[in-house]
Amino acid sequence: MTVESTPVIDAALARRLIDTQFPRWAGSPLRPHAPAGSDHVIYRLGEELAVRLPRHDGAIEQAGKEAEWLPRLAPHLPLAVPVVVEVGEPDFGYPWPWAVSRWLDGEVATVDALSGSHEAAGTLAGFLTALHGFGFAKTGDLAGRPLATRDAATRAAITKVGDTFDTGAMSELWDAALAAPAWDRPPVWFHGDFHTGNLLTTRGRLSAVIDFGELGMGDPARDLMIAFTLLSAGTRATFRAALDVDDATWTRGRGWALATGLNAYVGYAAVNPHIAAQTTRQITQALLG
Repeated sequence: MTVESTPVIDAALARRLIDTQFPRWAGSPLRPHAPAGSDHVIYRLGEELAVRLPRHDGAIEQAGKEAEWLPRLAPHLPLAVPVVVEVGEPDFGYPWPWAVSRWLDGEVATVDALSGSHEAAGTLAGFLTALHGFGFAKTGDLAGRPLATRDAATRAAITKVGDTFDTGAMSELWDAALAAPAWDRPPVWFHGDFHTGNLLTTRGRLSAVIDFGELGMGDPARDLMIAFTLLSAGTRATFRAALDVDDATWTRGRGWALATGLNAYVGYAAVNPHIAAQTTRQITQALLG
């Protein structure tokens, strides 16, 4: 991801974009939603809609991806996913596409609530089975990058975090993940950023999956990071058995969890205690297997 200077995004800008491009919502109340993610500024638009404005150029493909592909995927998935109502255009100095989507009710999933839930583990496996098994026509422009493309950054991060984690264990896992046999079957659909923060719950049960900005096709191992961000050892075993994951794919999945966890830890842990705690758990659980 390359990050250009972040545009100033405020309610006045969001209001102007909505009123100009989608005047049917000019009278709808607009209020900021917190917490927003690191990729988007989010506003509630009335009670039924959400406005998502990318913060940086690494997130600008999400609106188009979700608008094009989620209507095709959604009928085959056992959990709710975002419904894009409109994709807005750059204007008023704001440089990127943005989206108006249906608001999805629910609370963000938490480790405290679900790490010990075998039901949740089964639900996650069912979602991934459906997503990875969806046979819609292959499209080359959504091809995912292999794990090896993260080698230099991951080794640099292992060095940078020093003694915060077990350096030897991280290097050993990373070497094993890169050495594991590659995915040699047809590419499958993957969410690509399948972690705890992108899951919603209703009445204590998983209800929705959000943020498909990394949606693509390739190795399903990258979606296994959820086993290390949300689940514990016992529920992880339930998840793996339900998904029927072979050893090589599981090892690559551990590698994805390590690489993404280290990337977020290095980038945000010093300024965000919540991310520090999440990524510390993710890295530690990946090392446990």
